[in-house]
Amino acid sequence: MIKKAILPVAGLGTRFLPASKSIPKEMVTVVDRPAIEYVIKEAVAAGIEQIILVTHSSKASIENYFDRNFELETTLENKKKFDLLNEITNIIPSNVSIVSVRQPQPLGLGHAVLCAKNVIGNEPFAVLLPDVLVKDISGQNDLSKMIQRYETSESAQIMVEAVPEHLVDQYGIVDVIESPVEGESIAMQGIVEKPAIGSAPSNLSVVGRYVLPAKIMQLLENTPKGAGNEIQLTDAIAALQATDVVEAYRMSGQTFDCGSKLGYLKAVLHYGLEHPKLGLEFKKMIKDLDL
Repeated sequence: MIKKAILPVAGLGTRFLPASKSIPKEMVTVVDRPAIEYVIKEAVAAGIEQIILVTHSSKASIENYFDRNFELETTLENKKKFDLLNEITNIIPSNVSIVSVRQPQPLGLGHAVLCAKNVIGNEPFAVLLPDVLVKDISGQNDLSKMIQRYETSESAQIMVEAVPEHLVDQYGIVDVIESPVEGESIAMQGIVEKPAIGSAPSNLSVVGRYVLPAKIMQLLENTPKGAGNEIQLTDAIAALQATDVVEAYRMSGQTFDCGSKLGYLKAVLHYGLEHPKLGLEFKKMIKDLDL
């Protein structure tokens, strides 16, 4: 069983400036909780029991958020605000641990994953990019299905979603013989970064969720710097394909790119409408707007 997940959170978040100048982009709130909490809850729902944050010295607020705050808890208890106390003490289940490792230099996603090598050991693991929120639509957790597929096929899994043909030049696009149905995987032949419109091998873009074997760490150690003079995870995946099958898993949920400002606003809208306490009033407020 895959029980470990890496979340690279060391990036500077330049797409979210000026807010990310002093607030980690992962801590910007979507309705009433930071974006990264949604990502961690997604991982926990898929059976992950250890979250490995690959972080930076400026991101201490992320670690603090998932730690206990006894002063706050005592204050809430004394004021008999038990609903709030329950919320802050049950952000993650007691069986889930969060550990942090530092990425000393911004050398790319592949390097960030490699920084967690000693914690991963010889186990397969998941990687979740915290910029992207994945919202279940069918009631099924896509990451959970990816993990199940990995355990059945022992093939690395790359989550993908269909994008409009006129937008393929904005994404990494997987090369597959045919597009799988949602919730299924198919062997892929490669990944093409931002192909020209009309030349893309498919319309399936990489989402930011991976299930990988431990051997990818050895490949990353020998991966030279690529695009942007950084160690790219996609280059290591390409090396893995030389000896192993890598599959594209087509998700059935919906994604929100919270690394971009419009994607963030879209996420706030969707999650706000479905909030158990605020949703109805939020929906009414939107209807009352004179747009």
